[in-house]
Amino acid sequence: MARPVTLFTIQWGDLSLEEICALAQKMGYEGLELSAAHLDMKRAASDQTYVQQVKDTLAKYGLGCWSISNHLAGQCVCDTLPGAYDARLDGFAPAQYAGNPEAIQAWAVQEMKDTAQAAKAMGVDTVTFFMGSPIWKFWYSFPQTSEEQVEAGYQQVKELWSPIMDEFDRCGVKLALEIHPTEIAFDYWSTKKLLDVFDRRPTLGINFDPSHLVWQGLDPQTFLLDFSDRIYHVHIKDVKLNLNGRNGILGSHITFGDQRRGWNFVSPGHGDVDFDNIIRALNQIGYTGPLSIEWEDSGMERVFGGTEACAFTKKINFSASDVAFDSAIKNQ
Repeated sequence: MARPVTLFTIQWGDLSLEEICALAQKMGYEGLELSAAHLDMKRAASDQTYVQQVKDTLAKYGLGCWSISNHLAGQCVCDTLPGAYDARLDGFAPAQYAGNPEAIQAWAVQEMKDTAQAAKAMGVDTVTFFMGSPIWKFWYSFPQTSEEQVEAGYQQVKELWSPIMDEFDRCGVKLALEIHPTEIAFDYWSTKKLLDVFDRRPTLGINFDPSHLVWQGLDPQTFLLDFSDRIYHVHIKDVKLNLNGRNGILGSHITFGDQRRGWNFVSPGHGDVDFDNIIRALNQIGYTGPLSIEWEDSGMERVFGGTEACAFTKKINFSASDVAFDSAIKNQ
């Protein structure tokens, strides 16, 4: 199958670029989805020598790069609006901006524009990202949330992200939003609404991650088929439900990996995601981009898990048949 199997590097941010390249090669990967932990977006936007150094390091280990990510800066664009600021964002932005949401937002907007330039310089056409949400805290609707408040939130997102998308258009790069809790689009209907609010602008698509859909009770294959024209990138990530009568889907403020949670992210193949159906849907919609493993499993040693996940993904990465299964049957 032509789809490359890559590793998303954000969870491996404690390693240098050289270290993660060497390890990824050892684990069997064909490429990396470089996060901002391993690619300085501002520098890549303007320093071709630096970009060439990154490319040379990838090539040294036989690795390609088909997408880059800037999830953390993207989150800061909308989560810094009045009433939405969360002090935990201080850890996503440069230390000098801590406690100053306006400064964090200004940095984040410019960082995302630089990311468009960095992608162009790297020769990739897709950036995976978060965009945040000024209304995520309203998800339960108590105190009561009006339709006007929800609509205003979507319009704030459009106002902030449209100039960023203009820069992506100038660079010939697309944005692939990871549908995820805390984002303005976190399930089926919020995704549809977001695409409609942006008038189905081609710049904005989806980074498909089935793990966030399964624990919410959504069907990943239906999601793929219904949003087929917007699937710009795919994460291979698994989740295991553990709803035993005590454990709830809201997590109880219990740390990931604890068996008292109603669900946990697990290494691909160890959970409840039906990857066979997903691959068949990807074949049907003609997706040929990367299968990027976002490895998160607090209950498994990560090099063992990352190696096993790569082998698992290669095993399921089959092509569609080019003939009908019964085409060779003939009357005798």
